[in-house]
Amino acid sequence: MSNTNTNPTNLIQSHAQVLLFPKGSKPSLVPNEWLVWDAQEEGSLPLENKILVPFTWWCAQMNSDHNQANLLTKANNGQIGVWFAADDDILKHEELINAGKQYWPLVAAYFPLFRDGRSFSTAALLRDRLGWDKEIRMIGDVLIDQLLQGARVGFDSFALRHDQDLGVALKQFDLFTVTTQNSWRGKRSLLATS
Repeated sequence: MSNTNTNPTNLIQSHAQVLLFPKGSKPSLVPNEWLVWDAQEEGSLPLENKILVPFTWWCAQMNSDHNQANLLTKANNGQIGVWFAADDDILKHEELINAGKQYWPLVAAYFPLFRDGRSFSTAALLRDRLGWDKEIRMIGDVLIDQLLQGARVGFDSFALRHDQDLGVALKQFDLFTVTTQNSWRGKRSLLATS
């Protein structure tokens, strides 16, 4: 398995492919065109690639005149998206996220540890309360076990942790034919009674 990200000091590692599962479509593996930049580390923003930047970093840049024009130009070209940390209060920034709908072709929610489920709520809030209708990617410590729940709450692409088997991941969405709860993807299945 290869990594798309080549600089381990300021990029979050993932596979060369992501699992894409748009609402109403079948899941598939597609090339991972997006680098995930962690602005906490030393280094500058890679300008030659499509890049997901931390939402807090984006907010700071929008509040300063230093890089704002270059950043908005790159964003207008569809080359910048944002990723939300598990503790980002997205409802507090509803206005900024609504403005970002014109710039960001995708957003991501970061899972610092597989057992930290706060980012599931981020996806649900983006879909249900903020009306986000573009791609939402699951990034970070993403395991195969999280895919079904992620797809139910609003994620439609998944950058799995580098040690996860993408072939096995792709089969997860065929495990169950009946759903017992409504989700972002649709209403629950009606069971036939005899």
